[in-house]
Amino acid sequence: MQQVFQDLRNGEFCLMDMPLPKIRENQILVSSICSLISPGTEGMLTNFGKSNYIQKVMQKPEKMKDVLDKIASDGLIEAYDAVKNKLETPLPLGYSNVGYVLDVGKSVKGFKVGDRVASNGPHAEIFVVNQNLCALVPEEVSSEEGAFTVLASIGLQGIRLAVPTYGETFLVSGLGLIGLLTAQILISQGCRVLGVDLDKTKCLIAESFGVETFNISENNDQVNWILNKTNNIGVDGAIVTAATSSSLPINLAAKSCRKKGRIILVGSTSIDLKREYFYEKEISFQVSCSYGPGRYDKHYEENSIDYPIGYVRWTEKRNFEAILYALSKNNLKTKNLISHRFDFEKIKDAYKLLLSKEMSL
Repeated sequence: MQQVFQDLRNGEFCLMDMPLPKIRENQILVSSICSLISPGTEGMLTNFGKSNYIQKVMQKPEKMKDVLDKIASDGLIEAYDAVKNKLETPLPLGYSNVGYVLDVGKSVKGFKVGDRVASNGPHAEIFVVNQNLCALVPEEVSSEEGAFTVLASIGLQGIRLAVPTYGETFLVSGLGLIGLLTAQILISQGCRVLGVDLDKTKCLIAESFGVETFNISENNDQVNWILNKTNNIGVDGAIVTAATSSSLPINLAAKSCRKKGRIILVGSTSIDLKREYFYEKEISFQVSCSYGPGRYDKHYEENSIDYPIGYVRWTEKRNFEAILYALSKNNLKTKNLISHRFDFEKIKDAYKLLLSKEMSL
Protein backbone atom coordinates (compact mmCIF):
# COMPACT_ATOMS: atom_id res chain seq x y z
CA MET A 1 0.00 0.00 0.00
CA GLN A 2 1.09 3.59 -0.57
CA GLN A 3 1.49 6.48 1.87
CA VAL A 4 2.43 10.15 1.52
CA PHE A 5 5.70 11.34 3.06
CA GLN A 6 7.74 14.55 2.95
CA ASP A 7 11.52 14.67 2.79
CA LEU A 8 12.40 17.45 5.26
CA ARG A 9 15.81 17.97 3.71
CA ASN A 10 14.43 19.35 0.44
CA GLY A 11 10.67 19.53 0.96
CA GLU A 12 9.91 16.97 -1.74
CA PHE A 13 6.80 14.82 -1.46
CA CYS A 14 6.62 11.18 -2.39
CA LEU A 15 4.28 8.22 -2.42
CA MET A 16 6.14 5.38 -0.74
CA ASP A 17 5.26 1.71 -0.97
CA MET A 18 4.80 0.47 2.58
CA PRO A 19 4.07 -2.99 3.98
CA LEU A 20 0.50 -3.62 5.08
CA PRO A 21 0.36 -2.48 8.72
CA LYS A 22 -0.37 -5.00 11.45
CA ILE A 23 -2.86 -4.17 14.16
CA ARG A 24 -2.46 -4.55 17.91
CA GLU A 25 -5.33 -5.74 20.06
CA ASN A 26 -6.68 -2.18 20.64
CA GLN A 27 -6.26 -0.93 17.07
CA ILE A 28 -8.38 -0.74 13.93
CA LEU A 29 -7.23 -1.32 10.35
CA VAL A 30 -8.76 1.26 7.99
CA SER A 31 -8.96 1.59 4.21
CA SER A 32 -9.12 5.25 3.17
CA ILE A 33 -12.08 6.69 1.29
CA CYS A 34 -10.91 10.31 1.40
CA SER A 35 -8.29 12.28 3.26
CA LEU A 36 -8.34 16.01 3.89
CA ILE A 37 -5.28 18.24 3.44
CA SER A 38 -5.01 20.86 6.16
CA PRO A 39 -3.61 23.93 4.34
CA GLY A 40 -2.47 25.63 7.56
CA THR A 41 -0.51 22.82 9.18
CA GLU A 42 0.60 21.08 5.99
CA GLY A 43 1.26 24.40 4.26
CA MET A 44 3.70 25.33 7.02
CA LEU A 45 5.40 21.94 6.70
CA THR A 46 5.61 22.45 2.95
CA ASN A 47 7.30 25.83 3.32
CA PHE A 48 9.57 24.51 6.06
CA GLY A 49 10.73 21.60 3.94
CA LYS A 50 11.43 23.80 0.93
CA SER A 51 13.61 26.23 2.92
CA ASN A 52 17.37 25.94 3.35
CA TYR A 53 19.02 25.08 6.67
CA ILE A 54 19.43 28.71 7.76
CA GLN A 55 15.80 29.44 6.94
CA LYS A 56 14.76 26.31 8.85
CA VAL A 57 16.55 27.61 11.93
CA MET A 58 14.91 31.02 11.55
CA GLN A 59 11.47 29.41 11.28
CA LYS A 60 12.05 27.23 14.36
CA PRO A 61 14.27 29.33 16.67
CA GLU A 62 13.12 27.33 19.73
CA LYS A 63 14.69 24.22 18.17
CA MET A 64 18.03 26.05 17.87
CA LYS A 65 18.27 26.15 21.67
CA ASP A 66 17.80 22.36 21.73
CA VAL A 67 20.63 22.02 19.21
CA LEU A 68 22.92 24.28 21.26
CA ASP A 69 22.10 22.29 24.41
CA LYS A 70 22.91 19.11 22.51
CA ILE A 71 26.26 20.54 21.41
CA ALA A 72 27.06 21.57 24.99
CA SER A 73 26.19 18.15 26.42
CA ASP A 74 27.26 15.72 23.66
CA GLY A 75 29.58 17.68 21.37
CA LEU A 76 29.30 19.12 17.86
CA ILE A 77 29.54 15.85 15.94
CA GLU A 78 26.83 14.13 17.99
CA ALA A 79 24.57 17.18 17.62
CA TYR A 80 25.17 17.33 13.87
CA ASP A 81 24.38 13.64 13.46
CA ALA A 82 21.19 13.99 15.52
CA VAL A 83 19.92 16.89 13.39
CA LYS A 84 20.93 15.11 10.18
CA ASN A 85 19.09 11.93 11.21
CA LYS A 86 16.01 13.93 12.13
CA LEU A 87 15.89 15.66 8.75
CA GLU A 88 16.59 12.43 6.88
CA THR A 89 13.61 10.65 8.44
CA PRO A 90 10.63 10.98 6.05
CA LEU A 91 7.66 12.72 7.68
CA PRO A 92 4.23 11.07 7.26
CA LEU A 93 1.54 13.60 6.38
CA GLY A 94 -2.16 13.84 7.01
CA TYR A 95 -4.43 13.64 10.06
CA SER A 96 -8.07 13.98 8.97
CA ASN A 97 -9.48 10.93 7.25
CA VAL A 98 -12.58 8.84 6.56
CA GLY A 99 -12.38 5.17 5.67
CA TYR A 100 -13.85 1.69 6.02
CA VAL A 101 -12.86 -0.69 8.81
CA LEU A 102 -10.98 -3.69 7.39
CA ASP A 103 -10.12 -5.41 10.66
CA VAL A 104 -10.32 -4.84 14.42
CA GLY A 105 -8.12 -5.94 17.29
CA LYS A 106 -9.51 -8.45 19.75
CA SER A 107 -10.03 -5.88 22.53
CA VAL A 108 -11.65 -3.21 20.33
CA LYS A 109 -15.22 -2.29 21.29
CA GLY A 110 -17.82 -0.37 19.30
CA PHE A 111 -16.36 -1.00 15.85
CA LYS A 112 -16.74 -3.85 13.36
CA VAL A 113 -15.54 -4.69 9.85
CA GLY A 114 -17.34 -2.56 7.25
CA ASP A 115 -17.99 0.42 9.55
CA ARG A 116 -17.25 3.87 8.17
CA VAL A 117 -15.04 5.84 10.55
CA ALA A 118 -13.50 9.29 10.86
CA SER A 119 -10.02 9.39 12.38
CA ASN A 120 -6.71 11.20 12.53
CA GLY A 121 -5.28 8.69 10.08
CA PRO A 122 -2.57 9.80 7.61
CA HIS A 123 -2.70 10.21 3.84
CA ALA A 124 -2.39 6.48 3.16
CA GLU A 125 -4.34 3.82 1.35
CA ILE A 126 -4.47 1.63 4.46
CA PHE A 127 -3.45 2.51 8.02
CA VAL A 128 -3.96 1.55 11.65
CA VAL A 129 -5.50 3.81 14.26
CA ASN A 130 -6.23 3.42 17.96
CA GLN A 131 -9.89 3.01 18.90
CA ASN A 132 -9.77 6.22 20.99
CA LEU A 133 -8.80 8.21 17.89
CA CYS A 134 -11.70 7.38 15.63
CA ALA A 135 -15.49 7.63 15.62
CA LEU A 136 -18.35 6.10 13.64
CA VAL A 137 -19.65 8.25 10.77
CA PRO A 138 -23.48 8.50 10.77
CA GLU A 139 -25.31 7.39 7.62
CA GLU A 140 -26.52 10.96 7.00
CA VAL A 141 -22.95 12.28 6.80
CA SER A 142 -21.07 11.94 3.52
CA SER A 143 -17.45 10.79 3.56
CA GLU A 144 -16.28 14.21 2.37
CA GLU A 145 -18.15 15.87 5.23
CA GLY A 146 -16.77 13.35 7.68
CA ALA A 147 -13.22 14.12 6.58
CA PHE A 148 -13.58 17.51 8.34
CA THR A 149 -14.16 15.85 11.73
CA VAL A 150 -10.65 16.15 13.13
CA LEU A 151 -10.07 19.73 11.97
CA ALA A 152 -13.43 20.84 13.31
CA SER A 153 -12.60 19.16 16.63
CA ILE A 154 -9.50 21.34 16.89
CA GLY A 155 -11.72 24.41 16.70
CA LEU A 156 -14.28 22.87 19.05
CA GLN A 157 -11.66 22.23 21.73
CA GLY A 158 -10.62 25.89 21.58
CA ILE A 159 -14.25 26.92 21.98
CA ARG A 160 -14.69 24.62 24.97
CA LEU A 161 -11.76 26.35 26.68
CA ALA A 162 -13.28 29.77 25.92
CA VAL A 163 -16.61 28.76 27.52
CA PRO A 164 -18.85 30.98 25.36
CA THR A 165 -22.36 31.84 26.55
CA TYR A 166 -25.44 32.56 24.49
CA GLY A 167 -25.40 36.11 23.12
CA GLU A 168 -21.68 36.78 23.56
CA THR A 169 -19.60 38.30 20.76
CA PHE A 170 -16.47 36.42 19.69
CA LEU A 171 -13.63 37.31 17.36
CA VAL A 172 -12.20 34.60 15.11
CA SER A 173 -8.79 35.77 13.94
CA GLY A 174 -7.79 33.87 10.81
CA LEU A 175 -10.50 32.53 8.50
CA GLY A 176 -8.67 29.53 7.13
CA LEU A 177 -10.20 26.08 7.26
CA ILE A 178 -10.18 25.75 11.05
CA GLY A 179 -11.25 29.37 11.49
CA LEU A 180 -14.28 28.90 9.22
CA LEU A 181 -15.29 25.75 11.09
CA THR A 182 -14.76 27.46 14.46
CA ALA A 183 -16.92 30.41 13.43
CA GLN A 184 -19.79 28.11 12.47
CA ILE A 185 -19.64 26.25 15.79
CA LEU A 186 -19.71 29.54 17.72
CA ILE A 187 -22.73 30.73 15.74
CA SER A 188 -24.52 27.43 16.42
CA GLN A 189 -23.99 28.13 20.15
CA GLY A 190 -25.80 31.46 19.89
CA CYS A 191 -22.75 33.70 19.62
CA ARG A 192 -22.25 36.67 17.36
CA VAL A 193 -19.01 36.19 15.41
CA LEU A 194 -16.66 38.80 13.99
CA GLY A 195 -13.97 37.43 11.68
CA VAL A 196 -10.76 38.93 10.32
CA ASP A 197 -8.51 37.68 7.57
CA LEU A 198 -6.15 38.87 4.83
CA ASP A 199 -8.01 36.99 2.09
CA LYS A 200 -11.15 38.50 0.59
CA THR A 201 -12.42 35.14 -0.68
CA LYS A 202 -12.23 33.60 2.78
CA CYS A 203 -14.08 36.61 4.21
CA LEU A 204 -16.85 36.08 1.67
CA ILE A 205 -17.14 32.40 2.58
CA ALA A 206 -17.34 33.34 6.26
CA GLU A 207 -20.08 35.87 5.50
CA SER A 208 -22.13 33.10 3.87
CA PHE A 209 -22.17 31.41 7.30
CA GLY A 210 -23.34 34.57 9.08
CA VAL A 211 -19.95 35.96 10.16
CA GLU A 212 -19.35 39.72 10.05
CA THR A 213 -15.92 40.08 8.45
CA PHE A 214 -13.07 42.53 8.15
CA ASN A 215 -10.44 42.23 5.42
CA ILE A 216 -7.21 43.43 7.00
CA SER A 217 -5.44 43.57 3.63
CA GLU A 218 -7.69 46.51 2.71
CA ASN A 219 -7.75 48.22 6.11
CA ASN A 220 -5.43 47.45 9.03
CA ASP A 221 -7.51 49.22 11.70
CA GLN A 222 -9.04 46.02 13.04
CA VAL A 223 -9.41 47.27 16.61
CA ASN A 224 -11.53 50.33 15.75
CA TRP A 225 -13.73 48.21 13.49
CA ILE A 226 -14.38 45.78 16.34
CA LEU A 227 -15.02 48.55 18.86
CA ASN A 228 -17.49 50.17 16.47
CA LYS A 229 -19.25 46.82 16.05
CA THR A 230 -19.55 46.34 19.83
CA ASN A 231 -20.56 49.83 21.02
CA ASN A 232 -16.97 50.40 22.19
CA ILE A 233 -17.21 47.47 24.59
CA GLY A 234 -14.96 45.03 22.75
CA VAL A 235 -15.49 41.33 22.14
CA ASP A 236 -16.14 38.94 25.00
CA GLY A 237 -13.51 36.55 23.69
CA ALA A 238 -11.28 35.69 20.77
CA ILE A 239 -10.25 32.44 19.13
CA VAL A 240 -6.97 32.90 17.25
CA THR A 241 -6.80 30.35 14.44
CA ALA A 242 -4.16 32.13 12.34
CA ALA A 243 -0.90 30.48 11.27
CA THR A 244 1.92 33.01 11.35
CA SER A 245 5.33 33.61 12.90
CA SER A 246 4.05 36.91 14.31
CA SER A 247 2.40 37.64 17.68
CA LEU A 248 0.29 40.38 16.13
CA PRO A 249 -3.00 38.38 15.99
CA ILE A 250 -2.86 37.70 19.74
CA ASN A 251 -1.98 41.26 20.70
CA LEU A 252 -4.62 42.73 18.39
CA ALA A 253 -7.13 40.32 19.91
CA ALA A 254 -6.17 41.61 23.36
CA LYS A 255 -6.73 45.20 22.24
CA SER A 256 -10.10 44.15 20.80
CA CYS A 257 -11.32 42.40 23.97
CA ARG A 258 -13.45 43.87 26.73
CA LYS A 259 -12.22 43.91 30.32
CA LYS A 260 -11.79 40.35 31.60
CA GLY A 261 -12.09 38.98 28.08
CA ARG A 262 -10.44 35.72 27.17
CA ILE A 263 -8.22 34.65 24.29
CA ILE A 264 -7.63 31.08 23.13
CA LEU A 265 -4.81 30.25 20.72
CA VAL A 266 -5.86 27.41 18.44
CA GLY A 267 -3.57 28.24 15.52
CA SER A 268 0.20 28.54 15.39
CA THR A 269 1.65 31.95 16.17
CA SER A 270 4.55 33.40 18.07
CA ILE A 271 3.66 34.16 21.70
CA ASP A 272 5.27 37.50 22.49
CA LEU A 273 2.51 39.06 24.57
CA LYS A 274 2.32 42.80 25.25
CA ARG A 275 1.86 42.81 29.00
CA GLU A 276 0.05 46.14 29.15
CA TYR A 277 -2.76 44.91 26.88
CA PHE A 278 -3.43 41.94 29.17
CA TYR A 279 -2.69 43.69 32.46
CA GLU A 280 -5.03 46.65 32.07
CA LYS A 281 -8.03 44.48 31.19
CA GLU A 282 -7.08 41.36 33.18
CA ILE A 283 -7.44 39.30 30.00
CA SER A 284 -6.95 35.55 30.26
CA PHE A 285 -4.90 33.69 27.66
CA GLN A 286 -4.71 29.96 27.04
CA VAL A 287 -3.25 27.70 24.36
CA SER A 288 -5.55 24.93 23.14
CA CYS A 289 -4.07 21.46 22.62
CA SER A 290 -5.24 19.89 19.40
CA TYR A 291 -8.44 17.80 19.47
CA GLY A 292 -8.97 17.77 23.22
CA PRO A 293 -8.18 15.85 26.44
CA GLY A 294 -6.26 12.68 25.74
CA ARG A 295 -4.04 14.24 23.08
CA TYR A 296 -0.41 13.11 23.46
CA ASP A 297 -1.35 10.98 26.48
CA LYS A 298 0.17 7.55 25.83
CA HIS A 299 -2.28 5.84 28.20
CA TYR A 300 -5.26 7.29 26.30
CA GLU A 301 -4.03 7.21 22.72
CA GLU A 302 -1.94 4.05 22.69
CA ASN A 303 -3.25 1.95 25.57
CA SER A 304 -6.94 2.89 25.04
CA ILE A 305 -7.51 3.88 28.66
CA ASP A 306 -10.44 6.28 28.51
CA TYR A 307 -11.09 9.16 30.91
CA PRO A 308 -14.26 8.66 33.00
CA ILE A 309 -17.03 10.79 31.49
CA GLY A 310 -18.04 12.07 34.92
CA TYR A 311 -14.63 13.73 35.27
CA VAL A 312 -13.67 14.49 31.67
CA ARG A 313 -16.82 15.10 29.66
CA TRP A 314 -15.10 15.90 26.37
CA THR A 315 -12.16 13.79 25.26
CA GLU A 316 -10.79 13.91 21.71
CA LYS A 317 -12.96 10.93 20.71
CA ARG A 318 -16.08 12.50 22.22
CA ASN A 319 -15.25 15.76 20.43
CA PHE A 320 -15.11 13.77 17.17
CA GLU A 321 -18.55 12.35 17.94
CA ALA A 322 -19.96 15.80 18.73
CA ILE A 323 -18.76 17.14 15.38
CA LEU A 324 -20.18 14.17 13.49
CA TYR A 325 -23.54 14.70 15.20
CA ALA A 326 -23.50 18.37 14.18
CA LEU A 327 -22.73 17.32 10.60
CA SER A 328 -25.61 14.84 10.66
CA LYS A 329 -28.01 17.64 11.68
CA ASN A 330 -26.59 20.03 9.07
CA ASN A 331 -25.48 22.41 11.83
CA LEU A 332 -21.97 22.44 10.37
CA LYS A 333 -21.55 23.02 6.64
CA THR A 334 -18.47 21.94 4.70
CA LYS A 335 -19.46 21.97 1.02
CA ASN A 336 -18.14 25.50 0.42
CA LEU A 337 -14.90 24.64 2.22
CA ILE A 338 -13.79 22.14 -0.43
CA SER A 339 -11.83 24.15 -2.98
CA HIS A 340 -9.98 21.34 -4.77
CA ARG A 341 -10.06 17.56 -5.15
CA PHE A 342 -7.13 15.36 -6.19
CA ASP A 343 -6.79 11.69 -7.00
CA PHE A 344 -4.41 10.04 -4.55
CA GLU A 345 -1.69 9.45 -7.15
CA LYS A 346 -1.77 13.20 -7.95
CA ILE A 347 -0.92 14.19 -4.38
CA LYS A 348 2.18 16.12 -5.45
CA ASP A 349 -0.05 18.51 -7.42
CA ALA A 350 -1.96 19.26 -4.23
CA TYR A 351 1.19 20.30 -2.39
CA LYS A 352 2.34 22.40 -5.34
CA LEU A 353 -0.94 24.24 -4.96
CA LEU A 354 -0.15 24.97 -1.31
CA LEU A 355 3.09 26.63 -2.39
CA SER A 356 1.36 28.73 -5.06
CA LYS A 357 -0.48 32.02 -4.55
CA GLU A 358 -3.78 30.45 -5.56
CA MET A 359 -6.35 30.43 -2.75
CA SER A 360 -7.09 26.94 -1.47
CA LEU A 361 -8.97 25.47 1.47
